[in-house]
Amino acid sequence: MEKSQVELLIESLDEAFHGPAWHGPSLRIALRGLTAREAAARPTKERHNLWELAVHCAYWKYAVQRRLLGKKEHTFAYPGHNFFARPNGSKSAKPSESDWKRDLALLSKTHDDLCDTVSHLDEGELDRPSRGSRQTPRFMIEGIAMHDVYHAGQIQLLRKLTLTK
Repeated sequence: MEKSQVELLIESLDEAFHGPAWHGPSLRIALRGLTAREAAARPTKERHNLWELAVHCAYWKYAVQRRLLGKKEHTFAYPGHNFFARPNGSKSAKPSESDWKRDLALLSKTHDDLCDTVSHLDEGELDRPSRGSRQTPRFMIEGIAMHDVYHAGQIQLLRKLTLTK
């Protein structure tokens, strides 16, 4: 039986996030095995750490879901948008493993919530602008999958830069 367009979009989201992916590690795999201290390490003072990238990805999954639902209120786990300051990994401020695990769980939950929202979309509306948006659901869903792939690659590079010093 042929898969629906919604099923194909969910497969793309899951491949980019969970894997396995043809292009290399998925976002979840790229973050796997990191300790809080490793996730908090920065390549330089002005750059985002791996932890901030993980929460950034969670935020944008949340933002796409909110746009797909036409919601205006902001109920993300943290105030603000886009990037959220996380521990800096310095020797004087030990990052918390429980906080790191909490933010990884947030990333997984926002992914699951987004997939659930996508699963309830009407196929006939995939290529019409979403409520209150100029963008179509298909455009946003494909974009957030590519966002995960982009950041998975970035995380792989940053792991090499920050963990091999």
